[in-house]
Amino acid sequence: MTKEELWQAVLAQIQFNISKANFATWFRNTEILEEKEGKLLVSVPNAFSKEWLEQKYNKFVLKTLHDLNEGIKEVEYIINRTGGQVEKQKKYFSTPQSVPQLEFEELKVSKETNLNPKYTFENFIVGPFNEMAQAAGWAISENPGAIYNPLFVYGGVGLGKTHLIQAIGNKISENFPDKKIKYASSEKFITGIVGAIKNGSIESFKQENQKIDVLIIDDIQFLAGKEKTQEEFFHLFNALYEKNKQIVLSSDRFPKAIPALEERLRSRFEGGMIADIGHPDYETRLAILKIKSKQKEVEFSDKVLEFIASNVQTNIREIEGALNRLIACQRLNGKIPDLETAKNLLKNIIKAPPRVISSDQLIKAVADFYNLKEEDILNNSRRKEIVRPRQVVMYLLREELKCSFPTIGRKLGGKDHTTIIYGCEKIAKESEKNEVLVEEIKLIKQKICSG
Repeated sequence: MTKEELWQAVLAQIQFNISKANFATWFRNTEILEEKEGKLLVSVPNAFSKEWLEQKYNKFVLKTLHDLNEGIKEVEYIINRTGGQVEKQKKYFSTPQSVPQLEFEELKVSKETNLNPKYTFENFIVGPFNEMAQAAGWAISENPGAIYNPLFVYGGVGLGKTHLIQAIGNKISENFPDKKIKYASSEKFITGIVGAIKNGSIESFKQENQKIDVLIIDDIQFLAGKEKTQEEFFHLFNALYEKNKQIVLSSDRFPKAIPALEERLRSRFEGGMIADIGHPDYETRLAILKIKSKQKEVEFSDKVLEFIASNVQTNIREIEGALNRLIACQRLNGKIPDLETAKNLLKNIIKAPPRVISSDQLIKAVADFYNLKEEDILNNSRRKEIVRPRQVVMYLLREELKCSFPTIGRKLGGKDHTTIIYGCEKIAKESEKNEVLVEEIKLIKQKICSG
């Protein structure tokens, strides 16, 4: 990648993350002057720009550069008053109409429903990994409150849960304009309850929420451990359910795997329809790329799209991120990236080595998943709610990090290796018939991989 290509790629990334005005103000008339021994000299037009870039944007610029070229360790800004680069970069800044700007997906959230209209069924891509959840959501939008109540959608990060549950709300709003719909993250819901209690307005808070026809709560797992909020949500759930009002919930795990969740709530979550969203397969990833490219009116070669689909596998959000990087490059250069350019631009994503974790990080991931403290895992407690997670740690240390049994014993507070062997074998054996346990281990692994 030449200096010009490298800086254009950097500008493309920066443009995604700051306002158009800031981008034009601070990055106009900048270019790479020289690269030497990991140090990059960047030309800036005046002292004010130099100071601003050094203080406000240097970390971001350096990180972006480092992502594209791992050899770059330092950036220095040099004032260049000659203006020689103005002509070179005029195409990026002087005629906005001639260089289409990437559209930022601004949050045009409805004040009434809190739903974002950009999330629809029409742009929700369906594949084997999510077709059951989509079908259930569609059925609900046609007849809310009558079937699949509640609908509980769960899956990993970046797989489209929020898109789907908001699409359900938007479709119901379209089909039934008179229905009162409310979407909220669980954090916002919790904040509302805490605020109502603090202000002495909990009764009016309850009465207002009981008027809702369709309640959609995202990331319901964050209710775990919050007893007062769970109590209020339980009563709200019952009040709405008894009136055949539709309830839609999302979570990063299924109800049984949410720690510190009251049993009465868990049983209600399981009383309707539980649908999971898995990881998209290759064909679906390719379809996503083709549809997104078409929506953004950019036509990449099949080889480029196949390259992305083959190498970016983690989740839909990352697939879109890779595509956006190529689109940004295309719009800045006025040229569609070929396969070699795509490989260069996505180098950091594609060649990212598998995440290597330590045993301490693995223990923390398991403890977090089961809502325990790490010391709970390491001590000698025989409580059932701790013994199982501890055995999962033993199993994962053995399976994922290939630790020896004595090493695992030492990691877990000096336990005998026979105890470790028993724990590993117990989890391995149960995994053959216990789908819940299999799902828990899968989600923990996803959490570890996603960092």
